[in-house]
Amino acid sequence: MTTLNLPQAPEAVEAQAEPGLVERIWNRVERALFYVGELTDLASQTIRQIVRGPMERTLLVAQFDQVGVRSLSIVAITSLFIGMVLALQTAYSLEEFGGKLFIGKVVSLSLIRELAPVLMSLMVGGRVGAGITAELGTMKVTEQIDALRALATNPVRKLVVPRVLATTLMFPLLTIVSNAVGIIGGLLIAVGNLHLSANYYLRSVIETVKYNDLASGVAKTFFFGFGIGLIACFNGLRTSGGADGVGRSTTMTVVTGAITVLIMDFFLTKLFLLVF
Repeated sequence: MTTLNLPQAPEAVEAQAEPGLVERIWNRVERALFYVGELTDLASQTIRQIVRGPMERTLLVAQFDQVGVRSLSIVAITSLFIGMVLALQTAYSLEEFGGKLFIGKVVSLSLIRELAPVLMSLMVGGRVGAGITAELGTMKVTEQIDALRALATNPVRKLVVPRVLATTLMFPLLTIVSNAVGIIGGLLIAVGNLHLSANYYLRSVIETVKYNDLASGVAKTFFFGFGIGLIACFNGLRTSGGADGVGRSTTMTVVTGAITVLIMDFFLTKLFLLVF
């Protein structure tokens, strides 16, 4: 006696195929672990290529210009208004306790130790990271990277190393610019709105900021720059699916880079509090 295998209803097939909550969570964790592992492998390849020898000077100079010089405007605008807002909020919040007298101390320490490195990395990282991913992703989907491999050219050495080096070296310099512009923004509010003397404000800044404060803030951005450059290049090199895939990779770079900066900031702050 034969039995007929009747086709199941589409709803039943969909209900069977849909994974459960635990399985979805496990799949996400598995994908995240694979992502971190492949990213670590690219980091090791990049470091090996840097150690091997000098890079092409023209490629490095072009990336220095793209990452550093062209980001000066966004760094200056962001830092100026952050310093001004910080000065206003300090004066308003501490008005009962003579907050005007502490504006130089609060603005300088907040900017140099935390706000300038993190905000600069988030703003510049979003701009630079999205650009790097879009550029490399377009090269990937148009098979230009495969053409480099066919010509016996290492894509990591040719494409990744100059970009990662540029972000790693330019982020600290941009942070120093951000510190200076932010302190000037606080100075404008202190003199214009709060009627403090510029000499008193600058003297309080100089007396408050120590070498350890500046060193800890700037040192963080070496790691931020390396992480953002590496994530941007990695997402660009693994892009697939045409123009839509380039858009997805760019979005992933911006989100992942911002989360990475915030997570690294916490652990680096704890480390530098012990070291400095």
